[in-house]
Amino acid sequence: MRFTDLLLLSINNLKRRKLRTFLTVLGVIIGTASIVVMLSLGIGQSEANKEMIESYGSLTTISVYSNSMYGSQDSSTDPLYLTDEVIESFKGIEHVTGAGPLLRYGAIAKQGVYETYLSLQGVTRQYMENIPLAEGHYPKETDTELSIIYGNQVIRDFTNSKTGEGFWSNGEEVDVDLMGRSVFIIFDTDAYYSQGSTDADGNVIAAPKKYIVPTAGIVDGGESGYGNYSYGAYCDIDLLKEKLRSIYKKKPIPGQPTNSKGKPLSYFVYDSAEVYVDDMDNVAEVQEAISSMGFQASSNMEWLEQSQDSMRMQQAVLGGIGAVSLFVAAIGIANTMMMSIYERTKEIGVMKVLGCDMDNIRDMFLMESGFIGLTGGICGIVLSLAISKIINTLYMQSEAAMYSAGMGDISRIPMWLVILALCFAVLVGMLAGLFPALRAMRLSPLSAIRNE
Repeated sequence: MRFTDLLLLSINNLKRRKLRTFLTVLGVIIGTASIVVMLSLGIGQSEANKEMIESYGSLTTISVYSNSMYGSQDSSTDPLYLTDEVIESFKGIEHVTGAGPLLRYGAIAKQGVYETYLSLQGVTRQYMENIPLAEGHYPKETDTELSIIYGNQVIRDFTNSKTGEGFWSNGEEVDVDLMGRSVFIIFDTDAYYSQGSTDADGNVIAAPKKYIVPTAGIVDGGESGYGNYSYGAYCDIDLLKEKLRSIYKKKPIPGQPTNSKGKPLSYFVYDSAEVYVDDMDNVAEVQEAISSMGFQASSNMEWLEQSQDSMRMQQAVLGGIGAVSLFVAAIGIANTMMMSIYERTKEIGVMKVLGCDMDNIRDMFLMESGFIGLTGGICGIVLSLAISKIINTLYMQSEAAMYSAGMGDISRIPMWLVILALCFAVLVGMLAGLFPALRAMRLSPLSAIRNE
């Protein structure tokens, strides 16, 4: 018997009992939709979590800190500083594609009557080019003067120097234009806050010099407006070091360690460094190598792995809940096929007497059960897409979406899940019809013909 003949015969057999076939298919639809929607929620949360962690920085970047900068260095040993020499040694670690220091310096930004304390970060060009810009440009490699990229939320930190009011006190935007008007930077914050008073020698502390530092660009905060770079200010690290040296000359630079005589060191000590790895799979290995050198190392990949372990367990639970519905549908398919055998016993006997191959009889029932699984799988996927759309719409209108703005849909159905669900529905259908098909093969031809 040809395949097309078997297919037509199977479809016609299903059409004989339309209501029973419909109810069986409905069970597969509900089961398929349940497992797809449940898994889509787990996938959506996992992907949203990954996107949130990626927004904090690259997954192939390791942040390195010196223990001595945070008081955890053993006092009996020499301080373990992050210097240019140490950072060069990081570049020799296998899988490392680059490494660069970060130099943080506290300054004051002023425009008109408004001012704010600025956490100025000197970074390498490789680091800077990962910062998304809403307007402006990155400082050029040929620049000889310092320029700053401001986080898009920095403007809200400015307060009126006369009244002390600002955005966080009255909710009103301040009259500051970082791109359009000149911004003055005060590097000697100690002198700024102490001006007018007298020092230990009785001398009046003069007001520090203000420097006009142009704005290179403004950070793009994304859909939510709050990103990893939204609250910082970034500049070229070499130009920042040159500027600090010209301001303080032979005096100690605030935040930099000194020798036993209180004199400044001949080199800069950095707060942290960024190490770039060639692939996410190698981050843990490189991080362990850096930690073995005595430095603190952390990465977004480390956070992601911890959260993904939790998400995988959650997906397994959600998938298991959905699989129960599909298991119940499989029982329905098996019941339908068994009832079909009892109703068509005489027909099966006639087919055997006429010499029909046993495999054809088996294949006929497997095709019927597989067709039920295929139809239910297709309709179940369509239903799950509709449910997923409704879930995402309701979620975006809820208050919970305010705390995860820009993280995307909470329910996501990738193409691989659609294909997997469809294949699984067909497989479950055929497995459910396997026992009835084998039973049909074992029927005695003469007993089947005499059956009424």
